[in-house]
Amino acid sequence: MPSDAGEMYRHRLTVRVYYEDTDAGGVVYHARYLHFMERARTEWLRALGFEQDRLRAERGVLFTVRRMDIAFLQPARFNELLWVESAVRHCRRASMDFVQRVLHADDATPYCRANINIACVDAERLRPARIPEDIMTAILSETAHGS
Repeated sequence: MPSDAGEMYRHRLTVRVYYEDTDAGGVVYHARYLHFMERARTEWLRALGFEQDRLRAERGVLFTVRRMDIAFLQPARFNELLWVESAVRHCRRASMDFVQRVLHADDATPYCRANINIACVDAERLRPARIPEDIMTAILSETAHGS
């Protein structure tokens, strides 16, 4: 896992932990972090001006998780307010690498950190596809300047 030193997170989503997110002990179930991170990437893309349903319908492309390396650092608990922070580390013609972390919103206690490779695929064939040019431009601009 890369260090947080010098890393600037470009997007932050606030998430409340609901009972449905936890196990019987009130601790966030490990798979729920994946839901939180997926939601944050969707909101990041929306903040750039792109809706996933329209990308599929109008451009014939989808974004899908290809690979993930995740570290669970500490448990989050029922009713806590979390930040899910996201940044693109590298962008290629048909894929991008994200780093995401989940933190306690009050004191920035780190709960989870992940490196995620997202692939752009043709919606019908599910084969690699180029990231549309306007999306690539928005990503590169956001990565260079912040949001």
